Amino acid sequence: MERRDFLKLGMTGAFGMMLSVSDFLWRVEQAKAAEIPSTSPESLSPDAALQKLMEGNQRFIQHQPQYPDQSALRLQEVALAQHPFATILSCADSRVPAEIVFDQGIGDIFDVRIAGNIATPEAIGSIEYAVVLLASPLLMVMGHERCGAVTAAVQNESLLGDISTFVKAIKPAVEKVKSQPGDAVENAVVANVQHQIERLKRSQLLTEQVRSGKLKIVGGRYDLDTGRVTIIT
Repeated sequence: MERRDFLKLGMTGAFGMMLSVSDFLWRVEQAKAAEIPSTSPESLSPDAALQKLMEGNQRFIQHQPQYPDQSALRLQEVALAQHPFATILSCADSRVPAEIVFDQGIGDIFDVRIAGNIATPEAIGSIEYAVVLLASPLLMVMGHERCGAVTAAVQNESLLGDISTFVKAIKPAVEKVKSQPGDAVENAVVANVQHQIERLKRSQLLTEQVRSGKLKIVGGRYDLDTGRVTIIT
């Protein structure tokens, strides 16, 4: 069963009867079993996946990158199937490329990037795909220092076009910390990561993976000045 059938898994028959979460997950397992085998990385636990990600960030900070999984052989290994060990919802900011700041390569990270690292329905669906169908054991929501989207939300700016949509999505986080001391934007960056994680935890599919021990969800903050990623609790 090919991955394009993913969108069909939640429907049965001509009338589109909705499946239960357990039925969906069972069908996912059947889909995995039918896939063309490929060279798969070692199976990582969620904690081991987080350790691997953070070790890569340490290499980046220390300017000692290994540039793993970027060879011609790796390209062939993942040509037919992918097994990303981490899924990252991060800002679309050009200064925060996940594979570089975590020193990873092709097929290692399932990237979902959108201004303000907000969990839109489309972003959540993409993450569910990575976690459930591709068995990614780690999900990180990563905000960053001096985020322009968060700054716009804090300043309550009136923006043109659809740019205002992500500002609207961040405002609930801004409201939670508006009375806190300290830098308003920095406080909101952290609060926004936590707010988006709360939104992700409303997903039944993701919650089921967390409960089964197959998934860990964490927050992260990227420092533009140092390149360091700090875990947000």
